[in-house]
Amino acid sequence: MLLKTFRWAFAVTALGLAAGVLYDGWTALGIVAILSVLEISLSFDNAVINAGILKKMSAFWQKIFLTVGIVIAVFGMRLVFPVVIVAVSARLSPWSAVHLALTDKDRYQELVTDAHPSIAAFGGMFLMMIFLDFVFEDREIKWLGWLERPLAKLGRVDMLSVCIALIVLLVSSVTFAAHAHQHGGTHADKAETVLLAGIGGLITYMVVGGLSGFFEQRLEHEEEREHEAEQEAERSGRAGSPVKLAGKAAFFMFLYLEVLDASFSFDGVIGAFAITNDIVLMALGLGIGAMYVRSLTVYLVRQGTLDDYVYLEHGAHYAIGALSVILLVTIQYQISEIITGLVGVVLIGASFWSSVRRNRALRTAA
Repeated sequence: MLLKTFRWAFAVTALGLAAGVLYDGWTALGIVAILSVLEISLSFDNAVINAGILKKMSAFWQKIFLTVGIVIAVFGMRLVFPVVIVAVSARLSPWSAVHLALTDKDRYQELVTDAHPSIAAFGGMFLMMIFLDFVFEDREIKWLGWLERPLAKLGRVDMLSVCIALIVLLVSSVTFAAHAHQHGGTHADKAETVLLAGIGGLITYMVVGGLSGFFEQRLEHEEEREHEAEQEAERSGRAGSPVKLAGKAAFFMFLYLEVLDASFSFDGVIGAFAITNDIVLMALGLGIGAMYVRSLTVYLVRQGTLDDYVYLEHGAHYAIGALSVILLVTIQYQISEIITGLVGVVLIGASFWSSVRRNRALRTAA
């Protein structure tokens, strides 16, 4: 079952790592592997959420999501979006950005270096909002209770996460951005650029969150109608078997899942800029990670159960918070790609081990 479900992910992994070695040697293999782990780590909770919703859909719409959806996820968000980021920030056409990345790496690197403050500010703010909204929400399950309990109490203040993000952006614009790196080792005052890009990241987060909330409300409305139909069936003596949503309800659910996947894709794509500016390695690593997320979703649906490692979601969001800070710091200072990648791996590993210990304790108590 496991091998059958993940066979395509394994195949894409082998091809992606081999392509990385052929493209830029063994160093590239390490970067591709780190990006793959980063994408899987940040999108694990996405797979769990997808599986929980996908199991309610009819077989036809499940197939649509797992075929058309993966095309959108891999080729849309993981391949096209990095090109768009570089093209917009460097004021190039998408084709020019791709052509430059493949034919003139030195010039492409110069443009990316000059555009890095805006990329880092946009991505740092987007990731920071995801992290802050997570830690300020009062959750039944807490990983680091000593930290998460007081943060949940502070989260009762309206718009606190937005206020904190704007304060961080303002501080970054008058500190790091005042001596941002240009290519050739020179410096430039990019405070205005960082402010505008950071505000763009905040707006993007709010738009994506608003769309997700809209589709979630439509989904809840359809579920309420389904529940009322089941109650009516019980009162009339008809069979009350679970109904697999199809038609309009399933279509809205499909759109909701795509918006969710897009929001999680921002994490991986933007976080990848903290590890490498090479668009080819970025596409290879994130593409491999996306395939594993797809396979994990399929596995959870076919097994009919969700993963019980409850702290992994916490670890992923702490990794997002760390990446947001790293991105803002890299506006002025260079941080090793290895250190950046390992931060996420360590946090995910710690949350996984805590989940294992929790499960053992629960079994012992039972």
